[in-house]
Amino acid sequence: MSAHTVIPITGLDPYDVTIGRGLVANIAETLGGGVAKVLIVHPATLGAKANALRESLVGRYEVLLAEVPEAEDAKRVEVAAFCWQIMGQTDFTRTDAVIGFGGGATTDLAGFVAATWLRGVKLVQVPTSVLGMVDASIGGKTGINTAEGKNLVGSFYAPAAVLVDLDTLDTLPKNEILAGFAEIVKCGFIGDPTILDTIEADVAVATDPTTPEFRSLIEKSVALKARVVSEDFKESGLREILNYGHTLGHAIEHAERYRWRHGAAISVGMVFAAELASLAGKLDPSVVDRHRSILKSLTLPIDYPVGRWQTLLATMQRDKKARAGMLRFIVLDAVGKPTTLAGPEEPMLFAAYQEVGV
Repeated sequence: MSAHTVIPITGLDPYDVTIGRGLVANIAETLGGGVAKVLIVHPATLGAKANALRESLVGRYEVLLAEVPEAEDAKRVEVAAFCWQIMGQTDFTRTDAVIGFGGGATTDLAGFVAATWLRGVKLVQVPTSVLGMVDASIGGKTGINTAEGKNLVGSFYAPAAVLVDLDTLDTLPKNEILAGFAEIVKCGFIGDPTILDTIEADVAVATDPTTPEFRSLIEKSVALKARVVSEDFKESGLREILNYGHTLGHAIEHAERYRWRHGAAISVGMVFAAELASLAGKLDPSVVDRHRSILKSLTLPIDYPVGRWQTLLATMQRDKKARAGMLRFIVLDAVGKPTTLAGPEEPMLFAAYQEVGV
């Protein structure tokens, strides 16, 4: 396997996703000339690594650090305003750059800050979690949460580059790696069944960041997302398939006040979507069982308290995919064949939820 794999994102604002090891050490090559100031947005847990990154850039750039809260706590307008304040007080110009250095929530926030400051400054995403690598940092979706729901405020804004440095996973706890695998499983069900085959063959090998199998899963997931977002940057059609499991998943995250990891919530959401497709006569029950088996092997949850249905339904009705009050779900006709189910009746939704309820 080559040292670096480059996967292009095409379209109006093309850029490359580079996958490999040792990429952070050479980030100045990606930032390039013409940049005077760099803002590194990072969570507290990556403080030492962010400072080391800063030291590697000092001398060539004026480097600023914005330490933000962990996970979804970072995706608040108050945190974005904190970053804007740093940029304003240091005369951050349109030719300067933001680096998103952290997990998916951090790259979501950093992207939103870069997109909104002076209507757009250079952005380089350096995801440090599995979720960030295969999903959040790729495709130009940026955003923050509100009291009413997740990612309701945001923009589509393409980065200049995404550096997927596998070295950043070396100290990541195993449960964080497994949580990120929900998005990899999603890619398997919506478009690349070989992903599922690799996980089923040996889950321990597949989830070990030092193995060729792990890197292959990262590359396949990135390649799938790259194909989709290259064709549909602003989610006007095809890109919606990437939301498989997310309608209920986002509602669970909101209900749990974001104490659940994104991958855990999406795991339940995918089982729900599979049950819904089965009840609608679209999906063979054996594929529903396959969802449960694979996600369970990754120690991801596949159920949620049955008594929370009305709360979840109210949140889903504010989902971004809803149209004129009609709920729309990404479901499967078969593995690798996603489609949209529009306006399912509430009794069918509740029946599907009963299958994941405990």
